[in-house]
Amino acid sequence: MPTPTMAITPMQLVDIGANLTHESFRQDFEAVLARARAAGVEQMLVTGASLDGSRDALALAQRHRGVLFATAGVHPHHAGEVDAGAEDVLRTLLKDPCVRAAGEMGLDYFRDFAPRAAQRTAFERQLALAAELRMPLFLHQREAHADFLPLLRSVRDAVPAAVVHCFTDGRKALHDYLDLDCHIGITGWLCDERRGTHLRELVRSIPRGRLLIETDAPYLLPRSLRPRPAHRRNEPMYLMEVLRELARARGEDPVDLAAATSQNARAVFGLPQPSL
Repeated sequence: MPTPTMAITPMQLVDIGANLTHESFRQDFEAVLARARAAGVEQMLVTGASLDGSRDALALAQRHRGVLFATAGVHPHHAGEVDAGAEDVLRTLLKDPCVRAAGEMGLDYFRDFAPRAAQRTAFERQLALAAELRMPLFLHQREAHADFLPLLRSVRDAVPAAVVHCFTDGRKALHDYLDLDCHIGITGWLCDERRGTHLRELVRSIPRGRLLIETDAPYLLPRSLRPRPAHRRNEPMYLMEVLRELARARGEDPVDLAAATSQNARAVFGLPQPSL
């Protein structure tokens, strides 16, 4: 599989959201990491989106220390998992030094795979746990902003940082999050000429110090890739394409923007500087 190239200086990128525990990576996981590194992606956060997924994310981070880090949480699709026993499991996971954020957590009223009341309860319980442990938040919100915002606001001062992962919403939501001093994760949604065109204007108003980039692999393969891969699986090596499109939309130098987003990621998640 070819690695996308850009005619710019080599850089050290951080992918703040990659679902590397997904079954599609089982057969070529080490090759995926090698391709990411060849494309300048030096560090990745492996997303934990369920109890088992969070355990698996931690296991990957423990095997690849300094390169992979983990989040631990329960996605709203799995809200039914969050009971007192689950909180104990998450508390243990979140105390591991390889875990750098609580989540993926939040609300998803687009798919409604879990009842909305259960989603809100699961979100509240995880927010309280993150506040207890003073952990950064890794957040998911889709078509649920009206319920999501007050819950986030209620704990924002009690956590060191909050990342709105895979932002796809509109101007009001963006500025609501920026007003709460949140960081904004931009994915290949920006590269989608069908659904992401509104983001090309919105990303210009995100302060550079609040920008983060991510692939959300294996989802959201950037549609702007040329040549287009024959497959549909996204992977961290394509983070460079997200960076390229983000720099184009903002009218900025990609090397400078890469440095800024990586610095932001390391500050938010407490990541070490990678060794050269």
